[in-house]
Amino acid sequence: MSTLNRTTLWIVVVFLLLLLPFAFFASSVRAMGYGGGGGNGGGNAGGNKNNSSSSFNQPGNILISDQFNNRVIEIDPNSKSIVWSFGTGNSTNCNPGPGSIIGSNDAERLANGLTVMAGTGIPSNTVPGLPNGCADNRVIVVDQNGGIVWQYGQAGQTGNGTNLLNVPVFVIQLPNQDFMIVDQGNGRVIEVIGQKNIVWSYGGLNNPNSAELLPNGNILIADENNNRTIEVNRAGQIVWQYDQGLKFAAFASRLPNGNTLITDSGHARIIEVNPSNQIVWQYSTNATNGNSNPLPTNAVRSSNGDTVISDQFNNRLLILDQNKNVIFQYGQTNTPGVGPNQLYGPYTAYVIGDYTGQTMPPSNGLPMPEF
Repeated sequence: MSTLNRTTLWIVVVFLLLLLPFAFFASSVRAMGYGGGGGNGGGNAGGNKNNSSSSFNQPGNILISDQFNNRVIEIDPNSKSIVWSFGTGNSTNCNPGPGSIIGSNDAERLANGLTVMAGTGIPSNTVPGLPNGCADNRVIVVDQNGGIVWQYGQAGQTGNGTNLLNVPVFVIQLPNQDFMIVDQGNGRVIEVIGQKNIVWSYGGLNNPNSAELLPNGNILIADENNNRTIEVNRAGQIVWQYDQGLKFAAFASRLPNGNTLITDSGHARIIEVNPSNQIVWQYSTNATNGNSNPLPTNAVRSSNGDTVISDQFNNRLLILDQNKNVIFQYGQTNTPGVGPNQLYGPYTAYVIGDYTGQTMPPSNGLPMPEF
């Protein structure tokens, strides 16, 4: 081998050795599961798109109700790219119907890649360019391609009779395949079978915002404007309540340890209370340089102990580790938008495949014919 060839070979070897630490660092960061707290990811301005079929519905992805962008998006937390979306991504659209959702307040992934979501609508004088607001009043189930396969409620129509809703804000599918809907404007939580009959109802609430079916068969309800979280049995009796110092109880979930995680929206904090109603953990979302009154709307605890927070008017999703360090953020603090790494009033966010403290949907999907 000539001297020139030996020199070239050594240069290549040294170069490769220098690259090894960087390659290890990059693979380690990806193995952590989150793409980090900053930077912009890929974006999707709207529409019903499946940007990467191989990335759709992957455990660990995050499903976000991007309320005032009139869309639901699924993101890959490693790249911050949108891998699936439903809705227009246009905050001034008022077109409830096929291919659209208005003011999405909740979306949850079901079996077989289906997604159920609540078309809450947008109040008047909330979004610039939409002074009169826009009603939706539907709960819909869509497939991966954006086709509606089931619907309860009529687009743009308000009511409290069969197949009518008034500002639905939350929906889950129960193990028996029924749907539990928080019908906020009618002050009630209803259970609806596939054929659209109401088989259970709990009323007398003041702006209810969430409901979860507990393992004991009771229902945990965030009764927002009554500033309380209640657990009721099927007979309608309150068997547990927390109302100490809350202001707008936006969401509640019962954790495996028996504690309850509550989004105390008006105080911009998330609290965890034990069965004796003592606060054992809390986090404030207005402690950073953002909106002083961000009104967070949703927080869930993941199986690994992380806490996922929808920080509504800070226009961001946060993930905290067990030491309350922010280990992931999607959306730019207090900056609404629809571009890469931007949100506009995110209302709920869930890690796909992780139903800790939530109602797990049945594994066999929908029993009913298409609507």
